[in-house]
Amino acid sequence: MMRSENHQVCRRCVMDTTDANIKFNADGVCDHCETFEKVILPAWDTGDIGRDKLKELVQNIKKRGKGKEFDCILGMSGGIDSSFLLYQAKVEYGLNPLVFHVDAGWNSQEAVNNIERLVDYLDLDLYTEVIDWSEMRDLQLAYFKSGVPHIDTPQDHAFFATMYKFAETHGVPYILTGSNLSTECIRNPVEWMYYQSDSIQLKDIHRKFGTRALRNFPTTSILRHKLYLPLFKGIKVERPLNFMPYNKKLAIKLLMETVGWQPYPQKHFESRFTRFYEGYWLPTRFGFDTRKVQFSSLILTNQMSRDEALMKLDEPALAEDIVQREFEYVADKLDISVSELEEYLKGPKYSYKDYKSQENLYRFGSIVFKALGLEIGGKR
Repeated sequence: MMRSENHQVCRRCVMDTTDANIKFNADGVCDHCETFEKVILPAWDTGDIGRDKLKELVQNIKKRGKGKEFDCILGMSGGIDSSFLLYQAKVEYGLNPLVFHVDAGWNSQEAVNNIERLVDYLDLDLYTEVIDWSEMRDLQLAYFKSGVPHIDTPQDHAFFATMYKFAETHGVPYILTGSNLSTECIRNPVEWMYYQSDSIQLKDIHRKFGTRALRNFPTTSILRHKLYLPLFKGIKVERPLNFMPYNKKLAIKLLMETVGWQPYPQKHFESRFTRFYEGYWLPTRFGFDTRKVQFSSLILTNQMSRDEALMKLDEPALAEDIVQREFEYVADKLDISVSELEEYLKGPKYSYKDYKSQENLYRFGSIVFKALGLEIGGKR
């Protein structure tokens, strides 16, 4: 990929000017790193304070779940974060979560195997919600036609909307997620991946490019899951991995040895579509390489060296033969020709700003939640 003359890479992590809003200080260190040092680290504790918070959370979950079939919902993708959290929740903390999985039609066989092995080993119940494929297909094609970078939104939106709906319907007060600061302290720039829960934008894109009504596709909104569910329904989304030391390599080693868990080549590659999208589509069409975000998070939390990250970034995320296979797989799955998918790849590029959105609400909400100490996170 050609780089501009003004291309600059952070001297501490590997974020660079493919993030159009990145800023560097006089030492060449980016504002992602400065946010980590000045905002995230002071508010993030995995020592005594974190242990006390986790102990209190576990006690509350058990208390509110006493006498029930399960005491919380744990969203499971089959990736390392949710897999490790599930193991810890059951083995280390004695919780009895319902393992909640959403099948949007793109599960890799490795993900299916990992989920089954964990559920069997831990003797837990698995609930799988299958999304209406005809509607999912139509919505994903609408995103391709829209020209935006964040074509993985339908899959992510369906996952969270379905989980929130289940929790509300069945009165489950706690949803546990593998989202964490150890491997995600740097967030994808909003121009790379716009907020997946923005139903206003999702509906606008589908209205412009979809061909059938979304009668069964689940939707949510930021007001619903940030305000209505916690304040009026008592449903909380918790991120327990933020309270404990979490090292990705050690977690993988543990699960491989105890459960026979299979690692993936890259974060989020448990989904065939996400593997295609992050490993090929985004860097090829837009120049956005999500590995920079992932590796930079690991660098800041001392789980990867900068030299190792730079060396990995010199190689494509997906080998050429894999790209060809995945390109044909995605086209076939969406019931379109390879040439039509290539047309979308070469077509006009658009941004989330070209469609209706709730961006201002997201930004305002983030400011308020951070000011109240209810959210810790990097810049977007």
